[in-house]
Amino acid sequence: MSKPLIMHMITTAKNLSPFDVNMAYDAGWDKCVPYTNIDTDEVEGIVQDAIFSRTPGLNKTGIFVGGRDPHKAIEMLNICKNSLVPPFTLSAFADPSGAFTTAAGMIAKVEDALKNKFDKTFQDQKVVVFGGTGPVGCIAGILAASAGAEVIILGRKKEKCEELAKFCKETYLDSSAKISGAANDEFDAQITTIDVVLASGAAGIQLVSEEQLKIATNLKVAADVNAVPPSGVAGLDAMQDCKELSASGAIGIGALAIGQVKYQAQSKLLKKMASAEKPVFLDFHDALDLAREYVSSK
Repeated sequence: MSKPLIMHMITTAKNLSPFDVNMAYDAGWDKCVPYTNIDTDEVEGIVQDAIFSRTPGLNKTGIFVGGRDPHKAIEMLNICKNSLVPPFTLSAFADPSGAFTTAAGMIAKVEDALKNKFDKTFQDQKVVVFGGTGPVGCIAGILAASAGAEVIILGRKKEKCEELAKFCKETYLDSSAKISGAANDEFDAQITTIDVVLASGAAGIQLVSEEQLKIATNLKVAADVNAVPPSGVAGLDAMQDCKELSASGAIGIGALAIGQVKYQAQSKLLKKMASAEKPVFLDFHDALDLAREYVSSK
């Protein structure tokens, strides 16, 4: 009798995301076991219980890291990797609150729009990230900066944004990366030089007005992950997929267009874990690779 594919799903929250459970089952995992309110110091024990209870090798066993904090999720993913005792192994994938795959979907769609509509890449593009201290915005900012963009993390508190930008550069980026922090109200002072707007603020809050879009004469692409009206960017419908915004010549990409890429990336990563012949440890870089692959195939 063939052994089942077992996914051990850990989260720092009190509940595991039903979305992630559904995605894992639909990707072919036979059993999904939740572990809630987990601290980082508990991860090693969970991993080693999982690997030693099955014969050496991958043995159809995986760890999914959820939660809310993207940095803690990366820490837990690294603990998973360092807790293996070869030949007893498994694979792991981190996607806290879907932030890694959502950010990857956003960046892949914007990158595609820049290429096809403007013959540009992210290289040297000036990018602002609204809601940049949140998990999606933070990871989107890191991915844009790693692709060569000049990134400004925006939020209500300038000091918090500056601290996060410094942390991201030191933790995830090389010394040549350009990433900084600023308060939301500093957007107007730079509005005419912005190439890309990434909106990842709270649901139902408009971050960029129609009047601001009219002033943003250099804007090429605006993307928004908020599907709850009003949109984060004026005139940007959740269904919009690389069409011009009414108040700007910029291309707009809505939440559902991004969500489709996010869904595909997460599904492909879960399947990659299930079929891997060697241990894999998947994060937002892997999510972007598969998001790009999916977008380029459309």
